Order: sequence, then structure tokens, then C-alpha cells
Amino acid sequence: MKVGVIVIVLMLLAVGYYFLGSALDPAIDVQLTTVSLSSPSQANAVLTASGYVVAQRKAAVASKATGRLEYLGVVEGDKVKRGQVIARIESSDMKAALDQATANLRVTEADLFDAQQSLERQKSLLEKGLTTRAEYDASDARNKRVVASIELAKASIAAAQVALENTLIRAPFDGTVLSKNADVGEMVAPMAASVSSRSAVVTIADMTSLEVEADVSEANIERIKAGQPCEITLDAYPGSRYRGFVNKIVPTADRAKATVLVKVGFESYDGRVLPEMSAKVLFLTKQADVAEENAKPILTVSSSALASRDGQRVAYLVQENKAVEVPVTTGKEMGALIEVTGGLSSGDRVIIKVNDAIRDGIKVKVK
Repeated sequence: MKVGVIVIVLMLLAVGYYFLGSALDPAIDVQLTTVSLSSPSQANAVLTASGYVVAQRKAAVASKATGRLEYLGVVEGDKVKRGQVIARIESSDMKAALDQATANLRVTEADLFDAQQSLERQKSLLEKGLTTRAEYDASDARNKRVVASIELAKASIAAAQVALENTLIRAPFDGTVLSKNADVGEMVAPMAASVSSRSAVVTIADMTSLEVEADVSEANIERIKAGQPCEITLDAYPGSRYRGFVNKIVPTADRAKATVLVKVGFESYDGRVLPEMSAKVLFLTKQADVAEENAKPILTVSSSALASRDGQRVAYLVQENKAVEVPVTTGKEMGALIEVTGGLSSGDRVIIKVNDAIRDGIKVKVK
């Protein structure tokens, strides 16, 4: 009994010490930033924004007719030409309708010969007074009906040809297949009405129309103007930079995000640039010179993440909810960033705003 009481008392003391210690030594709320590679052009940047590579010419290609897909001639990554047949739905009924319309035309064309001959005879007999006007008018009316029937048969053939053409799914422009949305044997329709049918068969994009779409804060949009030089860096290839320019500022804002969409065009790019890749855009005051373009990216961090302690510049990592002081050597300043030449590595997360309260070993809480 006494042993149980002692255990309970010890547990209560431990819990009390924990909460008392937390109250006497509260954690400081901090935010983190990432040590990353930056372009030398950062010094000329008036604004940085993130976005995604988007094909400005993109289409979900669907069928004009409803039917079962019997042929699909492309897969993801295939290049297609405008007008190229990329898929086909079953068309036996359309072909039969076209054959029937063609046969009807031949029948009416045969009737036309007989109707014309009969009209000529009635005309000759009428001139000689050997027939009545009524007989002549009847032959003339029959001839006109046959002519009209021929026009109707030709229209039926045209309609059947259009219906047959609608079973072919063609590429609307030169592009690259991004995704395949249907397979052979599935039902396709212009507007899929059920889960058993597909609407788009493939999605293609014009890879020459790639741009970066970036959201810029309303408060900063006045810094952006059409034609402004830019530098584009893809997250997938941080060591490569592409020249760009502000192609268009979309004249409307997103009230939910308080941003304006800015479309940034590439001056040139290679095959590594793909739709939906994430990208970072530097909006520059002037076009980067050749030396800046050829210079390698340098490691940078926000200058507010560094502090001076005993004559040494330091940054603070967060490990096990404690600030860990790291000595840092620095290089040149680049606006709000500063070059890191030692002490930190790309991808390290450090406290972004360091003040006198931040010290080595102090408890912190990441917001």
C-alpha cells in the first residue's frame, strides 16, 4: 500500500515539474526559411514569384460522334501533326449509310435519263400538235422531280460522308500527346453522359507555346510591366536559367488569393521544359549580361536569418525543438539575400528572423 502511494506521489511530482518547467521556460515561436541556390541576377530583381509552366495551346481531343473506340494510334509523348488521324470509332453503320446514299444517287441518275428523253419526245410531239399540253407538263414535272431527287441524293451522300468523317478523331494542331484518356473497346461520346463512356480520348499540347503562369501579389503588381525582362528557373533543374519576358498581365485579380496572374514567356527553351513543372521567376530591372547568365548559382539565405554573436556571424537550425547555433561565413549581398560560403548547405532550414532572444539551445516552436 505504501509503495503504491509513493509511486503515485512521484508521478505527480514528475508531472508537476514538467508543467512548471514549461511555464518557466516557454518556447519561442519562430518561422523557418530555406537555404537555397540563387542566380547572380538576384541583385537586379525587383520581385520573385513562383508559378508553373503551362501550355497556352492545349486541347482535350474528343470525338464528334458516339461509338466504341476501335483504333488508337498514339501514346503519351508521341508527336502529332495537324489533321493526323489519332483514333477511330466503329464506323460500319456509317459506311453502310454512305453506300446506300450512293446507290440512291445512281438510281435517280438513271431515272433522269429516261425523264429527259420523255420530255424531249413530248416537246417534239407538242410542236407538231400530236400531243396535249397536259402530257407535256406532266413530263416536265417528272423531269424536275428527278433533278430534285438527284440533289437530295447528293445531299444524303454529303451527310453520310460527314458522319463517316466524324468517326475519325484528328489532331487539331501540331503538338505532343500529354495523356491518353481512353482505350480501345471503350465507348466515347462528345459529352460523356455516364461513367461507362469517355469524353476526351487524348490530351495534346503545343510544346512551342509554353509559358510560366505566376501569381503576383496585388501589392506588388505595380512593379511589373509588359515586356519586362525576367529570369526563369525550374525547380527540376535549379542549375539552369532561361531568359524570359512579361508577356501578359491578366486584367483581373483573384479575390480569394489577392493575386494577379502574370504570364511570362520564354525567349528560348529546350526539351527539358515540360508542362506543369514548377518554376521561379525573377522580375529584373534590366536584362542580365552574359557574365551573369553564365555564372553558376550561388548559395544564399535571407539576411534576416543571420546574427552576430561574439564577432561571428551565425544562423540557427532547429533540432528537437531547440535552436542550434551554426557559424556561417558569408560573401556578397544580393538585395534581401546574402551569399553563404560556408557553414550551411542547400536545403537547410534555418530560423528566418533572429533577434536577441534566440540563443543556442533555447526552446523554440515552429509556426
